[in-house]
Amino acid sequence: MKNRSYCASPRFAAKPLARLMAQCLGTGLALASLGAAAQSADKALQEVVVSDQAAAIGGLQKTYSGGQLARGGDLGILGRTDLMNVPFSTTNYTSSYIENQQALNISDVVMSDASVRTQARGGFGEDFQIRGFSLGMRDVSLNGLYGLVPATRVPLEMIERVEVLKGPGSLTNGVGPSGSVGGNINLVTKRAGDEPLTRVIGTYMGKSQFGTHLDVGRRFGTDNQWGVRANGVWRNGEGNIDNGRQRLGLGSLGLDFAGDKLRWSLDALATDGKTEEVRPQIGFRSGTTQVPAVPDARLNFFPGTLLTDKAKTVISRLEYDLNDATTVYGGIGYSDTKSNQTFPGTWGMEPDAQGNFGVYNGYYDEYNKTSSADAGLRTRFKTGSVGHTLVLSANHMARETGYFYTSTATFNPSNLYNPSPLPVITAARGAPSKSADLTQQSVAIADTLAFANERVLVTLGLRDQSIHQKSVNGSTPYKASAVTPLAGVVLKAARDTSIYGNYTAGLQAGSTAGPTYANAGQVFAPQKTKQIEIGVKQDWGVLMTQAALFQITQPSTTTEGNVYSFGGEQRNRGLELTAYGEVQRGLRLMASAAFLDAKLTRTDGGVNQGNDANGVPARTFNVGLDWDTPWVPGLSLNGRVISTSSMYFDAANQLRMPGWSRVDIGARYRTKVGSQPLVLRASLENVSDKAYWVTSTNPSYATVGAPRTLILSAQIDF
Repeated sequence: MKNRSYCASPRFAAKPLARLMAQCLGTGLALASLGAAAQSADKALQEVVVSDQAAAIGGLQKTYSGGQLARGGDLGILGRTDLMNVPFSTTNYTSSYIENQQALNISDVVMSDASVRTQARGGFGEDFQIRGFSLGMRDVSLNGLYGLVPATRVPLEMIERVEVLKGPGSLTNGVGPSGSVGGNINLVTKRAGDEPLTRVIGTYMGKSQFGTHLDVGRRFGTDNQWGVRANGVWRNGEGNIDNGRQRLGLGSLGLDFAGDKLRWSLDALATDGKTEEVRPQIGFRSGTTQVPAVPDARLNFFPGTLLTDKAKTVISRLEYDLNDATTVYGGIGYSDTKSNQTFPGTWGMEPDAQGNFGVYNGYYDEYNKTSSADAGLRTRFKTGSVGHTLVLSANHMARETGYFYTSTATFNPSNLYNPSPLPVITAARGAPSKSADLTQQSVAIADTLAFANERVLVTLGLRDQSIHQKSVNGSTPYKASAVTPLAGVVLKAARDTSIYGNYTAGLQAGSTAGPTYANAGQVFAPQKTKQIEIGVKQDWGVLMTQAALFQITQPSTTTEGNVYSFGGEQRNRGLELTAYGEVQRGLRLMASAAFLDAKLTRTDGGVNQGNDANGVPARTFNVGLDWDTPWVPGLSLNGRVISTSSMYFDAANQLRMPGWSRVDIGARYRTKVGSQPLVLRASLENVSDKAYWVTSTNPSYATVGAPRTLILSAQIDF
């Protein structure tokens, strides 16, 4: 059968993008020396393209040397583009890495980048931090559209790529429902490859959690134009919380058509989950200066919590080539998600240094109904010797949210190390009622100009974004708009060297001054979080190295003289270093480091001004190795070290959370049973059973890191 690589050809891929002029970074010298060593160690080693089933379907960028990451990803309005042509820092994880990591959640994957940190597995949902700013699950996009994933977690068995953009991306992707500004995570669903696939995977995790995953893919029709990919998952049993249970059912179906001019896809998925004994999160008492000792990681200090969540999503995308230079595209999706949860809290009775606290109990049930769409036109032309890739785009998202909440009126005294039962909820559980109605829409234009035979790429763009929060149950309506820019430059100093720079912005909804303020009723436009970044990328053939320097400033609310405004500011400055690839045949490396200086540069009344931003570590490091052993054919060993420095829990900088480091190890063995390929995998996370607090920001809370966890799987293809 033919390899359908035409979908990844320049004809269908977005042409290079660009950003602000970048100076060569001296910080890249350390990475350069590593790359030179790898290059000289094995000059004959060519790019290894691992068998991602969908590597050629749907225009995905090829995998890079070693197969763990891709050469690029989806940048919204700018298309799916090679990372050497874009003025951004991105990390694009492949299905091979997801499978070999035995990743169950997005967190298991993106934690491999030092610029990204997440909370521990098993909580109410997943939260992320990119470049020191929070990113919630609501702002994770699916096939480029916002608002379509559950607010809790996304099973990765249906996902082909996990793509991370570091830094604000409102021009490229628009604004998510919650207005996250530190970066973006995009999930790409699986597509059928040319080779028929029938795969069964059996899994075991923790003390007694078993699972089964069926993955089937076929292509058919003339020249394999039609494809179908189906995934089904069932998991159930105790994971890493004593007496707990994690149950998941997933069904997904992906259809696609890949013609010479027309490309179309449709994805439908449904999930049904239940978690008994949810991994808890908690704040600390104001004025506490000593961090409580970490409780047993297998203990739920809110015993009796329960979370059920259901999600149904359908999404379709279409591209059509009007001619060799012009393509029109569009996508539309709808999701209906529900979650019911036992929702304990502390309400001002947070733990003290000895772990004593008071706990109330409650129900928090929520639904979200979201429709999301985009449409655009991308065309290429020349004016004299200057090439252009011009894109016009529009998007629309509408979300209705409803919730029901009730809580106990009394507290039970409790302790982190010897928790009391939660108070009994005597109030009746009602149905969620509509609480919010959000509409977001925008139009955007971007032009990538190519000079000097595409050695200099300049991208200029604007997006006009409107945000409308309608009045619900007497709430104050909000409607405003703002324009966010993008200016970027990529200078290809050599064939394998890109120096880049950018000026861009993220966007968050503003607000309306309340009735108690002197400026009551004043409507504030959406607030811009601005980024300036310069960086360098070097492709050594077997190793990709990157270095980036950036500054991000985010406005915050203040009250001066009883006047409400956005006069506050947090400023994050940072340096990122990254290296990944196959440094010699059979030895794959993934290493990164991030250094952050996050400060509160303007605050309400000057209180806490100049302090470190809470929840942001100053230093994070990651090193991962994956090695095909030479003495046992088919046996591979891997390991990963994740390290996070200390940080302040509070803006007053009174409570410093200790740093932590975690080691994960694993092995896999590829063989055959008769003529059927078999892969056995084993992973041991947190090998030393390290006890540590995982700290989040906005709002501040802490979660106990997951304990030592064993994951086993057996994969067979028929």
